[in-house]
Amino acid sequence: MARRYDPHRRTRIIDAALSVMAADGIAGLSHRTVAAEADVPLGSTTYHFGSLDELLVAALRRCNENFVRALRESEALAAGGEAEGAVRAAGPAGAAGSAGLADELTRLLGQWFAGERGAIELEYELYLAALRRPALRPVAAEWTEEAVELLSRRTDPGTARALVALMDGVCLQVLLAGGAFDAAYTREMLARIVAGGG
Repeated sequence: MARRYDPHRRTRIIDAALSVMAADGIAGLSHRTVAAEADVPLGSTTYHFGSLDELLVAALRRCNENFVRALRESEALAAGGEAEGAVRAAGPAGAAGSAGLADELTRLLGQWFAGERGAIELEYELYLAALRRPALRPVAAEWTEEAVELLSRRTDPGTARALVALMDGVCLQVLLAGGAFDAAYTREMLARIVAGGG
């Protein structure tokens, strides 16, 4: 009997790859382990993803979307754009706008860290895998570029890039040290960067 067409199979395969890597790391990823996790024939995984690098690219792109979506959907970031530009134009009195941007980014990071720790670790494992897998490098850069673009609506591009670099650094330190997210410290450092920009 012929198998029914499954328009969501590619998505299920990506989800399965993320589940396999969450359990066993990138080293546990193979077409066979993903097919078993997705409950699809082995040929389905190789049909949709000719190599493991292709599958890793799709998985990293899915992970990238999580935090960028939070930035994109933040009403505070979207609503503050025009006001922030006016405050910046007014000069040094722009501290309130700087604080607002730092507050919102800290809130978003805190919300992210309040989620599943294993999912966050997997996102960074995939992100850092680009060091050894050139196919992943453009995808790893995608989230940075989109985050910079979104934050540039509230500040200048150089400051936006510095904010993204700081958030990355804070996340890596929390993950590698196994500590808790320090919202007060993060907010202070973000506010310093915003205040020094533009």
